[in-house]
Amino acid sequence: MTTTLIIGLLIPLLGTMLGAAFVFFMKDDMSPRVQKTLLGFASGVMVAASVWSLLIPAMEMEADSGKWSVLPAAVGFLLGMGFLLALDDFTPHLHVGSDTPEGPRSRLSRTAMLALAVTIHNLPEGMAVGVVFAGAEQGATGLSVASAVAVSLGIAIQNIPEGAIISMPMRAEGNSKWRSFLIGSLSGAVEPIGALAVLLLASVLMPVMPYMLAFAAGAMFYVVVEELIPEASAGKHSNLSTIGFAVGFVLMMVLDVVMG
Repeated sequence: MTTTLIIGLLIPLLGTMLGAAFVFFMKDDMSPRVQKTLLGFASGVMVAASVWSLLIPAMEMEADSGKWSVLPAAVGFLLGMGFLLALDDFTPHLHVGSDTPEGPRSRLSRTAMLALAVTIHNLPEGMAVGVVFAGAEQGATGLSVASAVAVSLGIAIQNIPEGAIISMPMRAEGNSKWRSFLIGSLSGAVEPIGALAVLLLASVLMPVMPYMLAFAAGAMFYVVVEELIPEASAGKHSNLSTIGFAVGFVLMMVLDVVMG
């Protein structure tokens, strides 16, 4: 379990690093067509992971409660959405491709605000990996080591395009390839940190595990609805993001069902 756990925590970061490495092989900035397809793909993976790996297990853990088994999932989901909304409002950050900072006024550099935006984006994914591994380790109903690995692998797959989407614009803005790669790679560092923090609190969180699973799902849904889908749907070629979403959703659904 220890080896599997370490690998499971690091796989998402490796996916981000692989995507960030595209900056060494692509001469030009990423085309809008490719970017929209990848954004849609990432959205599909996150939605499927939220439903099959987080919300459904949260309700299965409360199956003895009958029709009220949905309550922890509903409450946790709303709390996760609210947490990311507050984090988004109170943290100065700048999204890739935007010139207008969000959150409170700050004297932070453009690079620092870009890093904060990515941190907000990736934190829920790290929490999702951590809470599923914690549940599997504690023997929670509906969760297994295999399903936890499936979540980690799915997040890693969608981190590949995310890493590229971050590093390529950094390169286009005049940063060196290595600097762009490092910034893109570091954007995924918050995921294993967030996952490890949840794991360290596993014994304390076990009584509220259904709420934590749904909390992570709500946080990921917030990122999808607030950031990924609007960026993927704006302007031309939005149909490509729809195709990407479908492929990502089905891939993550199959991964979870087959491995879980």
